[in-house]
Amino acid sequence: MSEQLELETQVPTEMFGMRLDQAVAQLFPDYSRSRLQGWIKEGTLTVDGKVLRPRDKLNGGERIEVKTELQRIEHHEAQVIPLDIIYEDESIMVINKPSGLVVHPGAGHASGTLMNALLHHCPDIAQVPRAGIVHRLDKETTGLMVVAKTIAAQTDIVVQLQERSMGREYEAVVNGVMTGGGCVEEPMGRHSKNRQKMAVVGVGKEAITHYRVLEKFRAHTHIRLKLETGRTHQIRVHMAHINYPLVGDPLYGGRFRMPKGASGAMQRALKAFHRQALHAKKLELYHPTSGELMSWEIDLPEDMQHLLTVLKRDAQEYDYEL
Repeated sequence: MSEQLELETQVPTEMFGMRLDQAVAQLFPDYSRSRLQGWIKEGTLTVDGKVLRPRDKLNGGERIEVKTELQRIEHHEAQVIPLDIIYEDESIMVINKPSGLVVHPGAGHASGTLMNALLHHCPDIAQVPRAGIVHRLDKETTGLMVVAKTIAAQTDIVVQLQERSMGREYEAVVNGVMTGGGCVEEPMGRHSKNRQKMAVVGVGKEAITHYRVLEKFRAHTHIRLKLETGRTHQIRVHMAHINYPLVGDPLYGGRFRMPKGASGAMQRALKAFHRQALHAKKLELYHPTSGELMSWEIDLPEDMQHLLTVLKRDAQEYDYEL
């Protein structure tokens, strides 16, 4: 199923000499540059009834028309799945994602995803590409995500991500005792042998992760991280790269090793933690409609809180200086 979209406007005289693709980006700000480029190349965006190239110059006064179809996400089923909504208005939704919830349908996860839940909670979001999902969290990662409810909001938030004006901070528990905070600036790409994994690679995309120590334990560290870029598995890969893999990470954690002298409670807590100990703690962005700087912060989930309690108790029993 698709929805017919028709747009029409006149090029103002002050746009004389401007390229077509640059002009329409200003005239139709609700739509991304890539989408507008696609319409120009497809011929669904015309100038005085003619198909032009993106680089062609305008004189001013021309009539620009768009006649196209927006594909709805009808092949993904709307499902009744509980959502922990932290904030919602007409433009955006901020969600506290639980562990185990896949964000987007894919191989092995055709249903039961965040997208399926969004389509039920807000049926009109089917008109927005990817049901408004502009960034993702791994299946087992918990915490804050923003979802755009309109195309205009999605376009704005994507620009914020690209310009790195959207703030995302995480908390994690890693194996090993860090001496202090720092920054990992290592390019990332697909692993050369295991296509399910990402890796630090010389010709990869730029990836920057800042981290600082919140609390040290006998064999672990509780840290806060801030992303400048948003590569797949970025925190997990970067922490493993500097030899501080996340507790419970099944993909990048390496061989499990129990700390020497671990109490029964600590052994049980570590063995039972089967997901990466990673939580999207804080989200900050400029509201796509009002321009207001907004910020949300959410508590750690119970499993991470319990893990930290056990680690702290272990350190106290050994008189370890926290």
